[in-house]
Amino acid sequence: MSDEAGRAFVPGHITGFFSIHEADDSERAGSRGAGVTLSEGVTVAVEPAEETSIELNGESFVESGRRVLDALGVTARVTAATDLPLGAGFGVSGALALGTALAANERFDCGRSENELVTVAHVAEVEAGTGLGDVVAQARGGIPVRLEPGAPEYNRLDGVPKRARIEYRSLGELSTAEVLSGSTERISKAGVEALVALVNEPTLDTFMSESRRFAEKTGLLTDEVRDVIEDVHDAGGRASMAMLGRTVFALDDGLSDAGYDARACRTHHAGATLLD
Repeated sequence: MSDEAGRAFVPGHITGFFSIHEADDSERAGSRGAGVTLSEGVTVAVEPAEETSIELNGESFVESGRRVLDALGVTARVTAATDLPLGAGFGVSGALALGTALAANERFDCGRSENELVTVAHVAEVEAGTGLGDVVAQARGGIPVRLEPGAPEYNRLDGVPKRARIEYRSLGELSTAEVLSGSTERISKAGVEALVALVNEPTLDTFMSESRRFAEKTGLLTDEVRDVIEDVHDAGGRASMAMLGRTVFALDDGLSDAGYDARACRTHHAGATLLD
């Protein structure tokens, strides 16, 4: 082993719509749906330590990353950083889990394959209650479509073959665990309908329109988020709500054209990757 830390970058992931698929086996559990991965994401560094510690932007961040380290059988100091808003629908927890798996495998010579590491991170997310489909989407990159749920041994992925500029504006947090612990039947029904529509017409326009429709049908759309989305549409743009967060995302200059101060990035097509 080298003395240097293992390092990885994992793109952020905005989910447009999803359906929930529970299973006793965490590798089979997950979600179907679609989203966009982002050129902004989470950078993770892993190095040996006498006691495990995990920090994100200088704050203690434990659950998904600790589960990954436990599964790999290593004790490490994990230091992660991101410019993305936390708890706002950007898949930060999944990115930290996957980045930890990739970087720890590199630093400690764990000998796991890419699919095995994605599985470790996916299971950590599912069992922590912080996500169901971010990890497999972030591993793929692009505009991933999750046709079947679960870790790589069980899932099936496709994608919308398009690159895009994405603007976003976060209005605050929304608890993924709280939403997933409630009644999810209406969410899953709307998610399946949206996925069928996207599979029949796999375009960015379909993704955006179905994402907006999903937010309305499920009752997850808050009034303040709806107001911003409608302003974007009135200005000729396309926007929707990030799942799960009080965040509006739009294509191209949609938010800027509607008069909002927004951050901009692009879709990320390399997936999660190790850094030199």
